[in-house]
Amino acid sequence: MKKLLLLLASLTLVFTLAACGSGSKDNSSGKSVGDSSASENWKDKDPSEIKGDITVITQRTDIVDTVFKDYAKEFQKKYPNVNVNFEALTDYGGEIMPRMNTKDYGDVLLIPTQIPIADIPRYFEPLGSLEDMQKDYLGVEERAVDGKVYGIPIAMTYTGVIYNKKVFEEAGVEKLPKTREEFLDALQKVKDNTDAIPMYTNYAAGWPLTQWEGAVTTTAGDVDYYNVKMLDDPTPFDKGDVHYNHYKLMFDVANKGIIEKEALTTDWESSKTMMNQGKIATMVLGSWALEQIQGAGENGDDIAIMPYPTDADKVIFPLGADFNIAVNKNSENKDAAMAWVDWFIHDSGYSVEQAGGISAAKDVPLPDALKEAEEEGALFLTLTPSPEDKQGLADKIDKEAEVGLWLEDRKKEIIEAAIGNRKESYDDIMKKWNEDWKAAYDKIVNK
Repeated sequence: MKKLLLLLASLTLVFTLAACGSGSKDNSSGKSVGDSSASENWKDKDPSEIKGDITVITQRTDIVDTVFKDYAKEFQKKYPNVNVNFEALTDYGGEIMPRMNTKDYGDVLLIPTQIPIADIPRYFEPLGSLEDMQKDYLGVEERAVDGKVYGIPIAMTYTGVIYNKKVFEEAGVEKLPKTREEFLDALQKVKDNTDAIPMYTNYAAGWPLTQWEGAVTTTAGDVDYYNVKMLDDPTPFDKGDVHYNHYKLMFDVANKGIIEKEALTTDWESSKTMMNQGKIATMVLGSWALEQIQGAGENGDDIAIMPYPTDADKVIFPLGADFNIAVNKNSENKDAAMAWVDWFIHDSGYSVEQAGGISAAKDVPLPDALKEAEEEGALFLTLTPSPEDKQGLADKIDKEAEVGLWLEDRKKEIIEAAIGNRKESYDDIMKKWNEDWKAAYDKIVNK
């Protein structure tokens, strides 16, 4: 349930993506996995020529006997001579890693994050050249080695503001708010003109407050901010800085009384149903939650997602990659394995319907829930990676400082101060964050 946004490699292409769950699922572009790989011949064969039994290993124990079985049936309509078996692992990394010392780790699987990137070619078949595959896929640079791609993200996830379109309409919000001021005005209209809660923070659950960090790049309007520019700033919470402005919105919505009245007793599970029923207007969450809220009642079509409000020139949905799907280099049926990977990425609908993201394939359209944001000019971009000598630096500083960028405790302090349960002002809180961060920065960077 808790999927935090992963911050990944650089990509500054604006693209048109497709909802696997709506409209045609035909791969009309003709593009396919393996176009430039050592196993490229599979794509030139008639689907009926591709034969064999393959085992697909997945982490989705919850849908392996339902959704995945349906996938196999659909896949066999195109590849009738391929038999697909599934194996689901509860502790994916812990269970798959011992098997990597053998040849028995399925035909198609997810690249374990525990495997050093440099070692990936020992275990997996190349899918194509990085140069070629970046033209057609997002996030493939994450598991590339020496200019070759070995895995494709099963979904690209993002963070934004999930909202109820019907509530906005009833409140008189005629277009999606882009700026911070427009967003606050929209929430005030919800409060004044409807019975819905303008924004639900899920304070009591706590962890939903960590989701806000995933949208910092939207506030910055800059894919270089998080992994590059912030690393050179010993006090990133100064007034006017990106993080200061970002969490000022959290403080303001609580301070203005446009959040749930009983913030200390919120409930995550019931909030999904409440939003589906139109009792909540907005929540800041990762895209993974979109499907859950849409499925929490009969009004799924009312639920959509928009970018976090920003005063930046660019409106960016920051993308992160889920697990990468790959082919075992020891597979005896590589053509069939390649065909499954290609079909799964382009035609299964998994990325939207099950992972709550968008497809890594650029020829697949955006889901309907993102159509309005797309029409308003939102960009879908991955983040610039940290320089090699600074990889992991932000996490080290954050851990030492105990600010907890991706933790809930200090986010709760912001809500508590805003509703009057703490004496500190917002500036007092940011000053303390700065002091702690700088002390850690000096200890780690300036040692």
